[in-house]
Amino acid sequence: MDAKNIKKFTLLINTAILFMVFGLMAFFYLCKANFLIYFSIPTIFVYVFGYVLIVKRSFAFYVRLVYIWITIYMGLTTVCLGYEYGFCLYSLSMIPIIYYTNYIAYKLEQPKVTTSIFTAGIIACYLASTGYAAINGPVYKGPVGAAGVFWFSNSMIVFFFMVTYTMMLIKTTTTSEEKLKEMSYTDRLTGLNNRHYMVEKLSTPNAYKDADALSMIDIDNFKKINDVYGHNAGDYILKTLADIMRSSCDGCVLSRWGGEEFLILLTDTDDVRGRMEALRKAVEDNEFVFEGQKINVTITVGYALKENTASMDKWVQKADEKLYYGKNNGKNMVVG
Repeated sequence: MDAKNIKKFTLLINTAILFMVFGLMAFFYLCKANFLIYFSIPTIFVYVFGYVLIVKRSFAFYVRLVYIWITIYMGLTTVCLGYEYGFCLYSLSMIPIIYYTNYIAYKLEQPKVTTSIFTAGIIACYLASTGYAAINGPVYKGPVGAAGVFWFSNSMIVFFFMVTYTMMLIKTTTTSEEKLKEMSYTDRLTGLNNRHYMVEKLSTPNAYKDADALSMIDIDNFKKINDVYGHNAGDYILKTLADIMRSSCDGCVLSRWGGEEFLILLTDTDDVRGRMEALRKAVEDNEFVFEGQKINVTITVGYALKENTASMDKWVQKADEKLYYGKNNGKNMVVG
């Protein structure tokens, strides 16, 4: 979840809590719980001020303020009305949520909340307020049947927050894992799969059971190009070559093997040479122009058909040997 969505979600939660405070204030009036009525007034100002903090994206201060106030509010309502009303249940959702908000603070580069202190405070307040209510009874008597209604309502609200924040945490964790996995498998410069991805997939049994050929590609005279035109020009050529490979090798698995070398898995053994020759020709005919300078770029391709008895290492080695032969016999050719 990005900062914009966090802001919208926090505004929504703040508004919902503010409406709850007004509703509870009316109920406290019916119970003649004067202290809770008076305490609701600064509570309203806390959440009104919360809008200012949210708009200014002072999420860390907002979280601290709201958590302290909810803890106090939870304790006072439990003491005044009794634990049968279920206000003490909010501690169940507050503790896991405080840990989630710390993760959000990390994502937004905001100061983190000291979770251990807040957790200890919530537990202490829960034990003190429910203990007092259990021993001494509530300070105020509510209308008959109101306790059951509030216990059910508060339970539903607590479960809503717990389920919502748990779902958000799982979604955030899953998204982060997928992003990390993508980053670990993707070459940042070209956007192709990287060597780690290809090695892992080739090492997995039956991962590419339909792949019939493996091609290794090397850019001819790449070091000289870097020396003459600069490394930025080399990066431009690598990215452009990756785009050409995507266009020419539809349905293939492409990866940057390392440096100026690329690896391609193909499924069509009947025309491996033809497809690789088409790729070689496309690179040769492409006009590489970097900062007004035209650069002649060619590639050498070595490919090997899959042998059922060969290991992944042997398969790659065989393609590499074909490539090596082409590099030492004129370059700009396809060898298979």
